[in-house]
Amino acid sequence: MLTVDFSRFPLAAGDRVLDLGCGAGRHAFECYRRGAQVVAVDRNGEEIREVAKWFAAMKEAGEAPAGATATAMEGDALALPFPDESFDVVIISEVMEHIPDDKGVLAEMVRVLKPGGRIAVTVPRYGPEKICWALSDAYHEVEGGHIRIYKADELLGKMKQAGLKPYGTHHAHGLHSPYWWLKCAFGVDNDKALPVKAYHKLLVWDIMKKPLATRLAEQALNPLIGKSFVAYATKPHLPVGTAGSAQ
Repeated sequence: MLTVDFSRFPLAAGDRVLDLGCGAGRHAFECYRRGAQVVAVDRNGEEIREVAKWFAAMKEAGEAPAGATATAMEGDALALPFPDESFDVVIISEVMEHIPDDKGVLAEMVRVLKPGGRIAVTVPRYGPEKICWALSDAYHEVEGGHIRIYKADELLGKMKQAGLKPYGTHHAHGLHSPYWWLKCAFGVDNDKALPVKAYHKLLVWDIMKKPLATRLAEQALNPLIGKSFVAYATKPHLPVGTAGSAQ
């Protein structure tokens, strides 16, 4: 289940991609399949080891084209172990809402992104997320949980302040907001509640089968209750003669 829409976020074979806070690796795997040179970074060592296993399995199965590479490594989003201008593409999906120093993370991403490079940022959408917080303290008051809810203008403003030039936005996962509202209403750790089980079964069926009815339903729901807000931006090239000048 991808949050980034690659029809809006072009990726070329051979692009060097950083998936920052990769989690289980869903976007990293897709970039690998598209022929990119992928580096997946997360602070969770257990998840990184699992992502590395999947990379190896994909290579063994021939799921990635010739020339594609994939590396999984532990790392700190505020102190990335890469030189300046190392990547053509950076993806950070459902991570910024967890990190107190979000401006620091944006600065690091801009540092390692090449001029002309592209970045995709996804966060929980303000409205659906507010409902989750109102229904359940346990949803967000956990170690490593969500510490803020972004309004779209706030996130775009921080991206601009970091030196990025946003070029597009959209909402994703409209079918998933009601699921999380049910989870919050019945208990975030209570997967046995009948409405939660039934809706989860629907989501799994949708992800596996991708039937036209639910695809159309999600397209209609995304602008209204899409669970995620997605923003795309580029890192502008410095005008000739400005390198090293005061900003």
